[in-house]
Amino acid sequence: MSQTRLNKPDLSSYKTAFSVVQRLQSAGFIAYFAGGCVRDIILKRPPKDYDIATNALPSEVETLFPGSETSGKSFAVTRAPVKGLILEIATFRRDHRYSDGRRPDKISFTDPQTDAQRRDFTINAIFLDPITSKFHDFIGGRKDLSAHIIKCVGDPNDRFNEDHLRMLRAVRFAGTLGFTIHPLTAAAIQRNARKIIKISAERIHDELTRTLMESIKPGDSLVLMDQVGLLEHILPEVSAMKGQKQPPEFHPEGDVFTHTVAMLNMMDNRSPQLVYSVLFHDIGKPSTAFIAPDRIRFNNHAAEGALIAQTVMQRLKFSSDDINVICHCVKNHMRFMDVQKMRNSTLRRMIGAPTFQTEMELHRLDCEASHGDLSNLNFLRNFQEQISGQPALPPPWINGKDIIAMGVPESPRVGKFRTMAYDAQLEGHIKNRKALLKWLKNKIKEEQ
Repeated sequence: MSQTRLNKPDLSSYKTAFSVVQRLQSAGFIAYFAGGCVRDIILKRPPKDYDIATNALPSEVETLFPGSETSGKSFAVTRAPVKGLILEIATFRRDHRYSDGRRPDKISFTDPQTDAQRRDFTINAIFLDPITSKFHDFIGGRKDLSAHIIKCVGDPNDRFNEDHLRMLRAVRFAGTLGFTIHPLTAAAIQRNARKIIKISAERIHDELTRTLMESIKPGDSLVLMDQVGLLEHILPEVSAMKGQKQPPEFHPEGDVFTHTVAMLNMMDNRSPQLVYSVLFHDIGKPSTAFIAPDRIRFNNHAAEGALIAQTVMQRLKFSSDDINVICHCVKNHMRFMDVQKMRNSTLRRMIGAPTFQTEMELHRLDCEASHGDLSNLNFLRNFQEQISGQPALPPPWINGKDIIAMGVPESPRVGKFRTMAYDAQLEGHIKNRKALLKWLKNKIKEEQ
């Protein structure tokens, strides 16, 4: 137990959590902040939420905090509504045998020292009494925080067999905090890595997304995932990119995996759709690679990659919207090399697409992590400036009714002429609806 000057976050949630601990202690119970919020307070990072641990039984917590509910009695965690927030209050417990690699078959109530022994990593097993500003560290978590080490509590094999997802969580914590995984913990992940596939796809997806979104250098986290043996089980299609050579005149940085890692590390403003577009953009290269007379080639790797990415994302239970956007970005990422040859109408359709900003950033990262040629990116930016002040895709001047009124019967030809008219409008050579109607009448006559 130690005491230090507490760097209290200036947040209403802190005050609310403080009041909960205060009420529990006033009722004669032990109550502390626990888990990640304590870790973040020590690291002077703003906690995302506050978990509270106490020796009060769930029924006693429910009495103290009307309206609270204990969901999953086996976990002894009570959700209490306090001042507009929902706080989780857990009773100190000992977890017994885990038969499903996720949750204990049975628990028993205990004291803080024993409760700390059941937690995943030492840095998450520190308690804090916010009333006295005293830390209760029974297993050396503060020492590991100072040393920037991710280390399991007790035997790492036991911790990972209790919940296999903890292996991926170790990678996430290392990536988000800039820490190193302790050698014994890393070795245990390598021994147990194959068990990660027993975890539900939804949990793997969520943890993987958090890792790539929150890591200081997500590419480095991907490398770490590979080093501890998780990548080949979670994303074998990405693992296959390792060692896939590329033509050095375009990719002096190295193989496909190295290129992807570099792109991930260069990201500034991240979104899950951009992150996964980067991760999967060249996933089709290993299966399409062949050695041509001039160099290694990957014909149709973008289209093939979109199909592979779709399979991966369906397996990991991505949303339909994310699958559609990411597959679109993967499938079309090579078209940027042709933008300087495109017609204005094609460029406008490209710029007006809802995915364009993600595609543009994917292209920038692709170039900067390889040959460094940004000429196509700059061309697009200049074109955007030229049409600034007007929508890339303005309302069409001519619709299907106009075309039918010109004598074209209802048929696929109506759609054909509507597209033709809109392309002509986007090209910018025809200045108004009247002129466009005249132009289209002539086109229709030419085809009769």
